[in-house]
Amino acid sequence: MTSPLPLQLVRWLLVIFGTGAIQGFTLDVRAHASRLDRIIDEKRVRVCIWPEYFGVTYRDPATLELRGIDIDLALELGRELNVGVEFVDSDFPRLTNDLLNDKCDVAMFGVGITTERAEKLEFTSPYLASDIYAIASRSSRRIKQWDDIDQPGVVVAVAKGTIQEQIMIDKLRHARLLAVGSPRAREQAVESGIADVFITDYPYSRRMLDRSDWARLISPGTPYQITPYAWAVAPGDAPWLKYLETYLQAIKQDGRLVRAARRHRLEPIVITR
Repeated sequence: MTSPLPLQLVRWLLVIFGTGAIQGFTLDVRAHASRLDRIIDEKRVRVCIWPEYFGVTYRDPATLELRGIDIDLALELGRELNVGVEFVDSDFPRLTNDLLNDKCDVAMFGVGITTERAEKLEFTSPYLASDIYAIASRSSRRIKQWDDIDQPGVVVAVAKGTIQEQIMIDKLRHARLLAVGSPRAREQAVESGIADVFITDYPYSRRMLDRSDWARLISPGTPYQITPYAWAVAPGDAPWLKYLETYLQAIKQDGRLVRAARRHRLEPIVITR
């Protein structure tokens, strides 16, 4: 919250520099105030979410209801701050720009910590960690197990801007990578036969098994590429990041994180330490 300038200082600035100095000084104070002050002052916290992330931040297309572990935890954060929560639609390709351009105060949608993102953003400690999984058609004769994926002639679909895209770029040696614009597009690529499999993570794989009778889960036999997930913020605001970290540690210790993970069937990937 920005404190008013002392009256004596206002008078001094008026005499020496005129009204422009006061305006400039006030703007400078506000520019350097913590985001936490602004959140409390405005009585709202803006939370970026990806509304297609099943189990994490999912918007039901029929009811438009938001649900998922990070929806629960964002609402809990609002209660801790005694402010309202405003959800802002984002996605992984837009994530960095949305935070750096002040579209939201924090991204809470299972943001994987990568070297590229860490160069531009700051993260809390991780609270989830997921390996990657493949979804193939039950009728596929080509893909029966994980070792069948990286073979000549196989087409592997990924959603652009996701961790899975970068992992497959790094890992694939023989299969062809197909980067599509949305999660639904990668599903359609497999359903239509354009792709043999698509790559996803644990939360989204649960959605496919629950809602698609054609889908078959292909798991790596051993850990393949486990990625920690955290909340992300724009850099340079230590008080705000510290507040989020303190909140995260509190919900880890008192069981709120585990209870939220259990509600959304994510307990196997929750990090409680």
